Amino acid sequence: MERRRNLRRAGLALAAGALFLAGCGTPAAEGKDGKGGKDAKADPAASVSASAGTSAGASAGASANASAAPLKPGEVRVGGAVGKPYTLTLADLRKLPQRSAPVKFTSAKGDQEHTYAGVPLYEVLKTAEPRFDQTKKNGQLRGVVAATGGGDYRAVFAWAELDPGFAKSQILLAVSEDGVPFDDAAGPRLVVPQDTKGGRYVSELNQLWVGVVDPVVDGTK
Repeated sequence: MERRRNLRRAGLALAAGALFLAGCGTPAAEGKDGKGGKDAKADPAASVSASAGTSAGASAGASANASAAPLKPGEVRVGGAVGKPYTLTLADLRKLPQRSAPVKFTSAKGDQEHTYAGVPLYEVLKTAEPRFDQTKKNGQLRGVVAATGGGDYRAVFAWAELDPGFAKSQILLAVSEDGVPFDDAAGPRLVVPQDTKGGRYVSELNQLWVGVVDPVVDGTK
């Protein structure tokens, strides 16, 4: 009888031990959040993965910042609806065939009379290959050009104003005024001989953007 009692007690002890071990194993397998491990953040593999993700994100951010790198003083970015966006400087413009234009206009400083030398704006933009809808009759007449200068100053032109196929005027990216070269860090000056006021004579030019009016007029933008 005593032997049976001892065996029964031993069996109960073994069963209790098994249950205890099983209970201890559950948290290790599932963790507090039921997703594996005591703490998912402590998982070395998870840490490596998170680190790799952070590095990849940082690299992507660096690439994005590089593609939108700020312009250096004197540089002009040509972009928008063009096939070949590029950046140019006064030094680049001086290498191109020059034309001169005597002008008279009124400004905040009074009446102005100068002679500018430079490159036709049309030639500079043509190099960037503007994308106009050729399925439309005279699709380029839907085009506009926005010129931005120092202090976020901006003026807008219709493409027909600078295209010699439609207008006699000759808008220039000037490299000098009255024979005096502009400082390289200041960049070119936009000169509009047909204007009687100097509002569109954009100084310290840093951006030329080409676009079309269709999205605005048609209400798609």
